[in-house]
This record gives sequence, C-alpha cells and structure tokens, in this order.
Amino acid sequence: MDGGLREQIARLESEIERLSDSVQRCRKIAVAAKLAIGAGCVLLGSLLVGAIGPDSLSLIVSAILIIGGIVLLGSNETTSRQLLARIEETERLRAGLISQMELTLVSEPIHLLH
Repeated sequence: MDGGLREQIARLESEIERLSDSVQRCRKIAVAAKLAIGAGCVLLGSLLVGAIGPDSLSLIVSAILIIGGIVLLGSNETTSRQLLARIEETERLRAGLISQMELTLVSEPIHLLH
C-alpha cells in the first residue's frame, strides 16, 4: 500500500511543480503586460504634450498597447489565481496522503566531536 501512496505523492509533487512553472510564466506575462501599459501611456502622454508630432498611427498604437496590456493583465491575473488555487488543493491532497503513510521516526545518533 505504501508503494501506491508513494507513487500518488510523486505524481502530486510533479503536478505541483508543473503548476508552479505555469505560475512563474504568468508572473513574466504580468510584467510584460505592465510594460505594454506603461509604454502606451508614455506614448499617449508624449502625443498630448506635443513631444511627438500628432500622428494617428501613434495614437492607435498607444491605445492598442494600453487596452491590450489591461486585457492581458486581467486575463493573466485570473489564470494565476486559478493555478494557485489548484496548487493549494494539490498540496492538501499530498498532505493527506502523507498522513496516511505509516512513517517511522528515525532518531539521529549523537556524535561527539572531541
């Protein structure tokens, strides 16, 4: 029975690792989305103060960066929350399986260093 539990625990740990990698990717995407929003705001601000000549293409690009960044950030945040919830659930399952195992406490021998 312990062998089956160990295999299930190993699978759950593998799943936790996979989900954690996905959360890392979500964090990187969130940074990219924030950069896009920032770049769009800088471009729009430059257009408004006249640092860049009035150009419809620049206005469209700034709008795309801002709106696209906001959409990407929101979608990514939802995905990240769902992944974190799945990690928590998987960790609970793993803890439950570990508690079912008959573990033996091994005491450490005392080593004198003199």
